[in-house]
Amino acid sequence: MSHGYAAKKAKATDGLRKEGVHALAPENRKILDATDEAIVLALSGNARMSLKELARHVGLSSPSVSERLRRLEERDVIRGYTLELNPKALGYQFQAIVRIRPLPGQLKAVQELIAGTPEFCECDKVTGEDCFVARLHLQSLEQLDGILDRIAARAETNTSIVKAQTIPRRLPPFAAR
Repeated sequence: MSHGYAAKKAKATDGLRKEGVHALAPENRKILDATDEAIVLALSGNARMSLKELARHVGLSSPSVSERLRRLEERDVIRGYTLELNPKALGYQFQAIVRIRPLPGQLKAVQELIAGTPEFCECDKVTGEDCFVARLHLQSLEQLDGILDRIAARAETNTSIVKAQTIPRRLPPFAAR
């Protein structure tokens, strides 16, 4: 790697950090080299970035970046290129976090109920007193009552209304394998 290339890569990565995209912790860089890291960070800020623009951003040719992307996809580092919607623009004014504890013998039925309710946008199966922690998008608080009423016969719930999302979804630090 030439000195000019390293300086260009450092400048590109610094710009991403200023935009709120976190670089990988030094102890976790074993999975990705500096170029792969720059590619992932750039795409996390703009998944629609053209191959030509991405190549210019990381200081490589388009075919080289294309090959690196193919390898990142094959290694399951990159699973897809996604889109982020604003739920409020679609009429969903509220979000709720619901902790769900199925009644004995109701785990599978509750899981199916959650999966079949489109307002649940995320759900994690967790350890501890609850079995599920789920996020809902709601157009009204009355809508929440209807959803929880459907679950009440099969599970206990504890609900919190989200006032603000203080940390938006972001990349995790990449751990060494």
